[in-house]
Amino acid sequence: MEAILTNARLILEDRVIDGTLVHESGRIRAIDEGRSHAPGAVDCEGAYLAPGLIDLHTDALEGHFIPRPKVIWPDARAAALAHDGQMAASGVTTVYDAICAGGFDQAKADRRALYEVMLDAVEEGTTRGLFRVDHRIHLRCELTDRTLPELVDAALGRPNLALASLMDHTPGTRQWRNVEHLKVYLTGIGKGGADIDAEVADRIERARGAVAGNYDKMVALFSSSGIVLASHDDTTPDHVREAVEAGCTISEFPTTLEAARAARQSNLATIGGAPNVVRGGSHSGGVSMRDLAAEGLLDALASDYVPASLLQAALALTRTAGLSIPAALALVTAAPARLAGLDDRGRLAEGLRADLVSFRLAEDTPVVGEVLLAGRRVF
Repeated sequence: MEAILTNARLILEDRVIDGTLVHESGRIRAIDEGRSHAPGAVDCEGAYLAPGLIDLHTDALEGHFIPRPKVIWPDARAAALAHDGQMAASGVTTVYDAICAGGFDQAKADRRALYEVMLDAVEEGTTRGLFRVDHRIHLRCELTDRTLPELVDAALGRPNLALASLMDHTPGTRQWRNVEHLKVYLTGIGKGGADIDAEVADRIERARGAVAGNYDKMVALFSSSGIVLASHDDTTPDHVREAVEAGCTISEFPTTLEAARAARQSNLATIGGAPNVVRGGSHSGGVSMRDLAAEGLLDALASDYVPASLLQAALALTRTAGLSIPAALALVTAAPARLAGLDDRGRLAEGLRADLVSFRLAEDTPVVGEVLLAGRRVF
């Protein structure tokens, strides 16, 4: 059935126009400037109309399974559906749910029990058509965990596994190169005094001997899998060089300007954290994504730990980094679609999926109005 959305501010690849979008059978059929007076045309009342957002990395799923420390939600399906609703309300139509394979330290002990539960919940929600939006799996491969190979094996072959990232959270390197930042983080989740020192020492000990062996195994495994591979928290040019040699195409959340510059020189796409943009800096001492954007080193954004930050961050960059609205929205639509190999979405163009989000601005705050997935309203 044909649907006509008119009197909208359409965010195209190179400009914003006041116009009309027609979609039919889940696809965009036409885009025109000006207002339609056809019977049944829906008046968008001047709201922005953009492609549905594409989020390549969100940790938000886990928060619905573990809403408080040591509290595991008893209904996995309900937890996954609550997460799905949050993503839809944030304007996201395609989400890569980041699930941790490994990294089950004392602070995150419940992750082990929930690992396959979360994988199963995303798979069930997808295959049974329970979700509002399109869900894929982003497997966070924690190289410090000696059980990583068997954990990854449990995820391989699942139909929605589409992206994997190589992570090393050893204290003293990458994200936690400044151990004091790690100690502050542990304090924030309820650790204190000698317990913090003990946990840091335990993490270092567990990582010793695990990282190198796991790295080689993961590179060999994913190099022939067809799964998009990312390197996580690159800090030095050497990290970038290793990522390129491993077959990575993405450097997600680089922690320094020099790493981002090295990634650009190596044709490695950089994904930044949207909360970093909104807050004006990293919570763990890393480089500001606003600085990367200002230098032209930011290729895409991911919501990381705050789903609503994706649209907020893109629009914030129009004010803080001088990006145009089309260039800023591309960071959360066309760019992640390209990096994930999704050629059927991410832009307002004839023939592409009618994944759409309308929003208005309350001063600088985006207010999501409606969200369509393949032409069907999901929010």
